[in-house]
Amino acid sequence: MSKVANPEQYAQSKEAKGDLRYQERGRWLLFGLPWTFTKYEIRDNDFTIIKGFFTVRENDCYMYKISDVEITRSFMQRLAGLSTIVLYTSDVTDKTIVMKNIKHGKEIKDFLLQASEAARLRRRTVSMQNIGFGASDIHDVDDMDELG
Repeated sequence: MSKVANPEQYAQSKEAKGDLRYQERGRWLLFGLPWTFTKYEIRDNDFTIIKGFFTVRENDCYMYKISDVEITRSFMQRLAGLSTIVLYTSDVTDKTIVMKNIKHGKEIKDFLLQASEAARLRRRTVSMQNIGFGASDIHDVDDMDELG
């Protein structure tokens, strides 16, 4: 880890991310061994992917940007106790984040769904799409102005 230039500011940014809830590593499907160089840190307000050995890439996604979570388990993954979690986000860097071959998949998926919804409510960024309002209904809104 490199030296921190402003420790006070660094501590504030770590605090803003929230408490660390899960820390998982990507694993090899063979025996479920964590011999990959991909690590996931899931916090209250933030989801971080850390990849690499020589060159390390760290990518963050705010929880409120996660819109949907999907879990799949192949036959071999079930034998090894692993899962693949797919996160659909509105993040600029990664629209789809794939957490492949991780342990505790169901538990992490449920936490991500609840934490992302809670983060959207805190930020008041709840999506109002697909609530039964179609393009043909736009004239009905104009008629509502005349009622008031």
